[in-house]
Amino acid sequence: MANISGGILLGLATLDKWDGDSNFFNKIAGFLAPFQTVIGGALGILAAMRLFGGHGILFNVASILGALLLLTHALGKVPAFGDTLKKLSDKLMPFKAIIGIALIIIGLIGMF
Repeated sequence: MANISGGILLGLATLDKWDGDSNFFNKIAGFLAPFQTVIGGALGILAAMRLFGGHGILFNVASILGALLLLTHALGKVPAFGDTLKKLSDKLMPFKAIIGIALIIIGLIGMF
């Protein structure tokens, strides 16, 4: 569920184009937006746990990248390495929608 939620938040620009006039994904993203930090933290923690558990590395990399993008505002406040993580997150911003769609696909695959 964290992958799907994070994917909706990150891939909203693309999903909105696919959605047309119904604004379905905008409504969901509006509901999920206050929980952005929690969803990003869950993505990062669950991906780290699965990574050390021996599960697929590509799924976990996408989840970690999504967590980085969702936690950009919180990572900038970390004094030791906040600047480095913020720069990395800024470099990933052009790929935000692609990572979001990948997270939705990973989440749907994980459900079945």
